[in-house]
Amino acid sequence: MDFIFEQIRVGGDRNLGYLVGDRAAHVAAAVDPAFSPGLFLERAAAQGLRIEWILNTHGHGDHTNGNAEMKRKTGARIAAHAGAPSPPDLALEDGDEVAVGSFALRALHVPGHTKDHLLFFLPAQRVAITGDLLFVGKVGGTSTDEEARAEWASLHRVLRDLPPETTVWPGHDYGCRPSSTLALEALANPFLRAKDVAQFLALKRDWAAFKQEHGLK
Repeated sequence: MDFIFEQIRVGGDRNLGYLVGDRAAHVAAAVDPAFSPGLFLERAAAQGLRIEWILNTHGHGDHTNGNAEMKRKTGARIAAHAGAPSPPDLALEDGDEVAVGSFALRALHVPGHTKDHLLFFLPAQRVAITGDLLFVGKVGGTSTDEEARAEWASLHRVLRDLPPETTVWPGHDYGCRPSSTLALEALANPFLRAKDVAQFLALKRDWAAFKQEHGLK
């Protein structure tokens, strides 16, 4: 039971953050501790952990607005993509890893929703913290076709490179449940079922009508 993984509802627009810890080493990372950093501190204390890392999937304020308070109270270092709006203490590139005790979170650069977006993958545990790249039954918002094409490429890189049994832990509880697997999303997520990028772009444009037609939330 050394591996600790908790999903934390932080407020905002159904935002979700994550506490990843090593009980034996008494250390943890807080992923996207927005709105309610105190909840992370409470859960870390209950587990006997010291938060030494703050990880951000991307630089949007609804994922980063707890950083300053968390850093002030814990002394934790902030790790985010090198292109994040606010320079982090540790700039991450694709493939870099952050160690939390004996566990490693691998950063995958998955642009689309934002240029600085990262997915954090724990290979041994088959856990993917997907931020706003991939939700349950949905994908992250984009403003242009260029961004959507980048997101399409990122999603299919994830499907290609990560095991299908990988669990999906998104940045918002926007679906019919708060987590999933890559295999299930490949079967049931309409954006991942798009046969090509043109169909993906069309679904993005017509999403409101598609949801109504298929009774989706």
